[in-house]
Amino acid sequence: MKTASLRHKYVQLDQRKLDRALRILGARTETEALDRALSVVVSEDKIDTALRKARGKGRIRKIFK
Repeated sequence: MKTASLRHKYVQLDQRKLDRALRILGARTETEALDRALSVVVSEDKIDTALRKARGKGRIRKIFK
């Protein structure tokens, strides 16, 4: 397991977006909300990469009428 490398950053953010992210993610702090949001982006990239690699290599079967 890799150890997280934490760094202090100074950034300017849209407070309304940050407040919304706090609510959506159920985060207790702004730092937690930002960390979770970054985790979502990284996870989605992994999924997108896997889907791109699988493009055209499988078959989709209709199971419901």
